[in-house]
Amino acid sequence: MPNNQMLSPQEARSPVLVSKLPAVGTTIFTIMSALAAETAAVNLGQGFPDFDCDPQLVNAVTDAMQRGLNQYPPMAGVPVLREAVAAKLTRLYGRSYDAGSEITITAGATQAIITIILAVVHAGDEVIVLEPCYDSYVPNIELAGGTAVRVPLTHGSFRPDFEKIAAAISPKTRAIVVNSPHNPSATVWSKAEMLRLQEILAPTDVLLISDEVYEHMVFDATNGQLHHSAARFPGLAARAFIVSSFGKTYHVTGWKVGYVAAPAALTAEFRKVHQFNVFTVNTPMQYGLAAYMADDRPYLDLPAFYGAKRDLFRSGLTSTRFKLLPSEGGYFQCADISEVSDLGEADFCKWLTTEIGVAAIPLSAFYGSGFDQRVVRFCFAKKDETLNLALERLSKL
Repeated sequence: MPNNQMLSPQEARSPVLVSKLPAVGTTIFTIMSALAAETAAVNLGQGFPDFDCDPQLVNAVTDAMQRGLNQYPPMAGVPVLREAVAAKLTRLYGRSYDAGSEITITAGATQAIITIILAVVHAGDEVIVLEPCYDSYVPNIELAGGTAVRVPLTHGSFRPDFEKIAAAISPKTRAIVVNSPHNPSATVWSKAEMLRLQEILAPTDVLLISDEVYEHMVFDATNGQLHHSAARFPGLAARAFIVSSFGKTYHVTGWKVGYVAAPAALTAEFRKVHQFNVFTVNTPMQYGLAAYMADDRPYLDLPAFYGAKRDLFRSGLTSTRFKLLPSEGGYFQCADISEVSDLGEADFCKWLTTEIGVAAIPLSAFYGSGFDQRVVRFCFAKKDETLNLALERLSKL
C-alpha cells in the first residue's frame, strides 16, 4: 500500500487485547443502580448518601479556591491535612503517626488500596481476603501478579474464623486484608478478635491492609462497642496500612479523598507507587477538609446519626418477612430473604427493583464463587423520606 494512501474506517483495525482481568465485568453496583434509575426504584443498593454534606464543609472548600489554593499540592498531601489526620488518630486510638512520613492523602480509599497492593505484592505472592469482601480487593491483587486466597467468614454470623485464617497463611503470604466495620455484613471486629489476629500474625512477616472506611459508624457504644482500629494494637500497627475515607465520613463520596496511615518504611514504598498512579489529590478539597477537621463533632456524632437511620429502617421492616441480621457498624443492613421468596439473591434483587420498586445488592456479588445464602444488602445512608418510601413499598413483603 502506498504510504500516502489513507485507510478507510472499514479497513482500520484495533489490535486484539488479552485481558489482564478476564473475569471482571460491569460491577453489580453499576448494574443495580442503572436498573433502579430505569425503573424509578428507590436505590438502597449502592452505598452513597442521597443527602447533602454540611454547608460549612462546602464553604471551607470554596474559601480555599477563592484564596488561590488551586495548584498542585505536595505529593503526599497538604501538611495541614496530614497533621489533622495524625492528631485524630492519636486522640482516638492512642497511636502517634508522623504527619510528614507516615500519613498520605489519597484519591479515595479504593485508590489507596490498589496502591498498597501494587507497592507490596510481587508476582507469586499470596494475599488473604475474607469473604464476603469488597469487589476491588481481588482484581487489585491479580493486577499486581499476586494470588488471592479466599477465606470465608463464619457462615451466618460473618465473624472471623481464625483457624481458617491461620491455616491459610503460608510462606507465600504477603498480606491479609481486613475490613471492619465490614462491608457488606455490617459486623464490627471485637477487641478480642483484633488481639487474636495480632497473635496469629506476630511470628510472621505478613502485612495487614486494614480497610477502616466506616470507622466512625459504630453503633451501641453504650454497650461497649467501639471501633477497634489496627492503630490501637502495637503488633498490628507496626505492620499495617490503615485506610480511611473522608467521603464516607463527611457524606462526600464523590470527592474521592481518603488517607493511608502506616509506619515510615511502609509509607516510603507506598508513596513510590502513589506518585506515579495519581501523584496527588485535589488541592482545595484538602484545605477545606483540614479546616473542617478543627471540629471533632461531625465524626463523633456519626454513630447517633446513622444509628437513628438504622433503627428507622429496621423498625420499618419488622412487619415484613425479612429476617434482619445484626447491623453493628457502617451504613448497611443485611436481610435473609428465605421467607420472602424462593428466588436466588441476584434474581430476587432484580425482581425487587422492577416489581416492588426498591433496589438492593445480592451478597453473592461479594464472593468469588457467587455463593448464594439467600441474603441481600440494603443501604440506609439516605434521607428519612427516602427510607420511608422504601419501607412503604417493602411493607408488601
